[in-house]
Amino acid sequence: MSENEFVRGNDKLARTLADPDRATRVQAIREQMRSEDDTYAATLSAIRRAGAQTQAQIAEQLGVTQGAVSQIERQSDMLLSTLRNHLVAAGAERPRLVVTVHGVDIDVAI
Repeated sequence: MSENEFVRGNDKLARTLADPDRATRVQAIREQMRSEDDTYAATLSAIRRAGAQTQAQIAEQLGVTQGAVSQIERQSDMLLSTLRNHLVAAGAERPRLVVTVHGVDIDVAI
């Protein structure tokens, strides 16, 4: 195979995962990502519940459907503005991120 020859992504992935060690590492990473996604979704819905809000109430405040709120709560990637709007609608006051860099917490307003 030449350097410039086109290789379909699925074919490349299949060849990569044919290596048992690599396949094991990929599976472990996928499981960790699923776990983190579940934690993230549980956190957003817990914040909403702590604010005594239903998905329908959040949806009304945001001008979206209840299904859209459900999707936001399950999403693993979103804009900070979307996160902020969701948090404020759930009753959060002064939503912010705390990032730790070299042991120092940095409070970032969102």
